[in-house]
Amino acid sequence: MSLRLSTVILPHRRWAEGGRAAWTRAAELGFHTGYTYDHLSWRSFRDGPWFGAIPTLTAAAEATERMRLGTLVTSPNFRHPVTLAKELISLDDISGGRITLGIGAGGTGFDATALGQEPWTPRERADRFAEFVPLLDRLLTEDSVSHEGVFYSAHEARDIPGCVQRPRLPFAVAATGPRGLALAARYGQAWVTTGDPTLYEHGTPEQSLQALRGQTDKLAAACAALGRDAAEVDKILLTGFTPDRGRPLESLDAFVDFAGRHRELGFTEIAIHWPIPDSDFAADEKVFEQIALEAVAQLD
Repeated sequence: MSLRLSTVILPHRRWAEGGRAAWTRAAELGFHTGYTYDHLSWRSFRDGPWFGAIPTLTAAAEATERMRLGTLVTSPNFRHPVTLAKELISLDDISGGRITLGIGAGGTGFDATALGQEPWTPRERADRFAEFVPLLDRLLTEDSVSHEGVFYSAHEARDIPGCVQRPRLPFAVAATGPRGLALAARYGQAWVTTGDPTLYEHGTPEQSLQALRGQTDKLAAACAALGRDAAEVDKILLTGFTPDRGRPLESLDAFVDFAGRHRELGFTEIAIHWPIPDSDFAADEKVFEQIALEAVAQLD
C-alpha cells in the first residue's frame, strides 16, 4: 500500500515574512498536501500572530501549482455552512480544484467561546456536526438549497457554478466516536485521526497503535453498515498528538519506522507539522526536509 506524506503549516507568520516561503518550499519538497489549521487562535499561539485559514489557503493556491491544499480541520465552532460553502467553492476555483476540506466537530478551546457563546457540550457538538456536514454536502453539490434545521438554516442559498472538483471537493472527516465515524463513512472521501488523546501524557507507542487499530476497525464497521468498502476511504494520521510526540521527526530512520507501523494499520496519508522553533512542533529543519525528500521512497 502506497503512503502519501503531507504537511501542516500553521498560519502564524506574515505572508511576506516567511509565510509564502513555507508554502512554496513545501511544494518544492513534494508534499502531497499542504494543510493549515482553521482556528481563530490555538493553544500556545493564542497571544501571538495568527491568520485566517481561507485567506492563507487562497494565497497558497496562487503561490503553488500542483500541491493539494486544505484545512485540518474546520469545525462548526465559528463557521456556518452557507458562508463556508461559498468560500470553499471560491477557493476550489482559485486553486484549480486542489482543495480538501478537513472537517471535525470542534472542541472546547478558544474557538468555542470567541463569538461570545457558552461552550457546547459534547452531545451538542455532535448534534451540530450531524446537521452541519449533510447541509454542507448539499450546498456544495446543489445550485439552490433551502433548509430549516435545529441549528442551521438556509433559504434559497445559491452556489453556482459549484466546485471545480465533481460532485464536490473531498471531505476528510475527523472522528473517533460512533456518530462522527458514521458521518465519515457516509460523506467522507477521507477520515482523520490524531490517535487516542487519553494516551498522550502517559501512554506508550504500542498502546497508541492498538488504539488506532481499534479506531480503524470501527470505521470499517461504520462503512459496512452503509454497504461501503472501507478501502474507499483514505485514512489520514495527523501526527504530534500520540505518545511518540516529536520522536518520529528526530531522524529519517525514526520516521520511516513510525510511518511503516502506521501504514500496516491501513493509513494512507501521514501529515507532519512544519517545524516551528520553541514550540510543540520544534524539529530540525534539515532532518524534516530529508524526511520529505526520502521517506516515501524508502517505504515503497
